[in-house]
Amino acid sequence: MYEEHFGLTDRPFQLTPDPRYWFDSATHRKAMAYLGYGLAQGEGFIVITGDIGAGKTTLVGHVTAQIDPANLTVINIVSTAIEADDLLRTVATGLNVDPAGKSKAELLTVIERGLHGIARTGRRTLLIVDEAQALPVSALEELRMLSNFQAGGRALLQIFLLGQPEFRERLNGSDRLEQLRQRVIAIHHLDPMNPDEIAEYVGHRLRIAGWQGTPDFADNVFPVLYRASGGVPRRLNQLMNRVMLHAAITDATLIDAALINTVRADAARDLPNVVRPAPVMKAVPDAEPVTPDGTRAESAEPAPLDPVVLDRIASLEKRIEEQDVALRRVLTLLVDWVESEAPAPRGGLEAVRGAAA
Repeated sequence: MYEEHFGLTDRPFQLTPDPRYWFDSATHRKAMAYLGYGLAQGEGFIVITGDIGAGKTTLVGHVTAQIDPANLTVINIVSTAIEADDLLRTVATGLNVDPAGKSKAELLTVIERGLHGIARTGRRTLLIVDEAQALPVSALEELRMLSNFQAGGRALLQIFLLGQPEFRERLNGSDRLEQLRQRVIAIHHLDPMNPDEIAEYVGHRLRIAGWQGTPDFADNVFPVLYRASGGVPRRLNQLMNRVMLHAAITDATLIDAALINTVRADAARDLPNVVRPAPVMKAVPDAEPVTPDGTRAESAEPAPLDPVVLDRIASLEKRIEEQDVALRRVLTLLVDWVESEAPAPRGGLEAVRGAAA
């Protein structure tokens, strides 16, 4: 494996969520703020949504790793479209109550007793439900009912719901979920990482795994990684695993844009549904051919890309990056000029462009 080749102590880009590799991106930092606020409130629902691979499970692992079990009992459920009664049985099991043979009314009674028992020890109970978009409305209604349990004017149960983007749309659009919606005290959507976070993310995970600087990374690598992954952590991890393996096999000590594009071409041929480019400018075309009448054409096996072509792609990407920097300078100068209400610079935009250069 590549970790042995590069002297790493761990797999830095494993797909299994690991709280040790928590990366404090801007969107995850905001999600943590909402979760912290929710825990401080001690009631209601907190909703976190995000696309597949956005880091929802890693977020939960990071939160629970910081929770003192002496103060808070955590019950984790990964929903699989379970119905209301089965959900109650799962919650009862999380409270160390045997749900076998009990009716719905009996389940609600033993759950309430279990929550009261925990409260008497001075602890609160947090229920975390992952993949909430798979829950039917009846199960979500039962969760709302559970959130009603109180003791001394304080809620016995607080609930975190994590799901894919369609759950947020469903929550906002269903009249049947109005009462649950009124109990949501915070909601946040996990966005992909920003382009300027990619290099820090890769370096962060490598350092945790014992990276000592080999392989090194060229500056032109990170824009390519962003475009290929769309900034989604799991997709970036998938790609980086293949990149590191390729570097180990070829004994490469420097990872550059040409190497990344070679790996992407291999992945597109071998695993076309695993590593997909983001819906932005592509360094390697991945779309299947379409005939003039709009139907999908039979696609031939893609030929390996010529190294000269890959070098050309890397060069063009670098030029695009430089032009983007220059454009940002021009826009900054224009904004400064407008806000200052100063006379227009002589020569118009050309003068501003010259100043930016």
